[in-house]
Amino acid sequence: MKPYTILNAAMTLDGKIATETGSSEISNQKDLIRVHKLRKELDAIMVGIGTVLADDPRLTAHKISDNKKDNPLRIVIDSKAKTPLNYRILNKDAKTIIAVNENADKEKINQLKKHAEVLETKSKDNRVNLKEVFQYLSEIGIETLMVEGGSTLNFTLLKEGLIDEIRICIAPMITGGAKAKTLVDGAGIPYMKDAIQLKFKDSYFIEEDLILEYIVEK
Repeated sequence: MKPYTILNAAMTLDGKIATETGSSEISNQKDLIRVHKLRKELDAIMVGIGTVLADDPRLTAHKISDNKKDNPLRIVIDSKAKTPLNYRILNKDAKTIIAVNENADKEKINQLKKHAEVLETKSKDNRVNLKEVFQYLSEIGIETLMVEGGSTLNFTLLKEGLIDEIRICIAPMITGGAKAKTLVDGAGIPYMKDAIQLKFKDSYFIEEDLILEYIVEK
């Protein structure tokens, strides 16, 4: 068993989740409330280290609740233990797990352990073993999980069959940019016949933003 996992993101009409400079203010305020309600409902939230470094996020439900008990467990996929010690992801608003590769810098791992739980995983490519992370989350009672990027993590999770549902906010804007981050980057799938298939679940508007929900077919 693994946690039921929802990939949630906001993107422009041309599929960008951030500009080339890292600007990512896409959702309207009402959609942000939707996301924070989802954070409150679910057990945990996961991001990659790129998102942490770019945004210094809190990953809490602070837009709808001041009660720390309403905040999800925070998980950072951080192969090389790069999480800055002064970033908000390590504050006391919620518990945080930093998942690293076992070959990451030991001194930095020990520093992180003073602020968060550190999960050391094994893999042949010096990256975080995501299946090991999901197994651990299941063992500690995490039943529901939301992934909020970034694009490389999104692709890897989808490729490894770890995403169950996708919820996307599409804002009526276009930015372009060959180096701007898209919803899913990474190595990509070479042939359309092998593309990850989705089943439509729901759609609705929040003001001018379109929300699309899909189930990932296994």
